Amino acid sequence: MKRLPIDLAQQKQLDEERMAELVRFTARTLETASPVPFGAMIVNSASGERLVRAVNAVRRENDPSSHAELRTVRKATKKLRTISLRGYSLYSTCEPCPMCMANALWAGLDRVVFGATIADANRHCRQIRISAREVVRRSDMTCIVDGPILRKDCYILFRHPNMLKTFATWNPKA
Repeated sequence: MKRLPIDLAQQKQLDEERMAELVRFTARTLETASPVPFGAMIVNSASGERLVRAVNAVRRENDPSSHAELRTVRKATKKLRTISLRGYSLYSTCEPCPMCMANALWAGLDRVVFGATIADANRHCRQIRISAREVVRRSDMTCIVDGPILRKDCYILFRHPNMLKTFATWNPKA
């Protein structure tokens, strides 16, 4: 049976519910020795069923590519045993950087939904200030980019006292 398209109000409500879940998941790191404000989740675009989620692990894994979005794509493709994530959507507590957005395009994700913006993140740590929408615009691949969704809730992750202490130990902005 083919699923009927949902209206914009229903989509907004679903996006907010999924983002709130992701914020709660990511916030759990704030009371650990390795807090991060960056979390991501991949869901089935039609059913909304969660497939995988992850947080940033750059420092924990000593890997500059271990962004939450890339980690979820890696987990999802392994779980599904395919390189294509058509039929799936990515939620991220922060707008994907150009590396992560390019990966979302290569994976064929239907949609990317983000909370805080790259500008929000750049207040606390270094960023490549190219929007996710600009990466899509300059590509020959397609992906819907929606956001910010629950921006204030996502930005709170960046302003948590433990996160602010951790930012001071990261690459200083100078």
